[in-house]
Amino acid sequence: MSDTAQAKEKLAADFRAVMDDIDALMTATTNKADTEVKALRERIQDRLAGAKDKLLDAQHEAIQRAKDAATATDDYVHAKPWQAIGVAAAVGLALGVLIGRR
Repeated sequence: MSDTAQAKEKLAADFRAVMDDIDALMTATTNKADTEVKALRERIQDRLAGAKDKLLDAQHEAIQRAKDAATATDDYVHAKPWQAIGVAAAVGLALGVLIGRR
């Protein structure tokens, strides 16, 4: 499994945990003492902060991968311009055929 897929699964699990904590908080506010409510709020804040950090990390990773892909594409086009033109023409032709069939 790739790092990105693992990060997505971990982030989804973190958000599920936050939602579970919010549900527990809602239940606690109607039935429990103030100390338990405060403890749940702190736990929710900690998990939200952790989830935000992981989301920012994932965003930075995605941006870096996009930059790396753009750099690799630029290098390839500069190294092999005629092949790049041929590939672009082939993709354009294929898209034109697909759109024309509608």
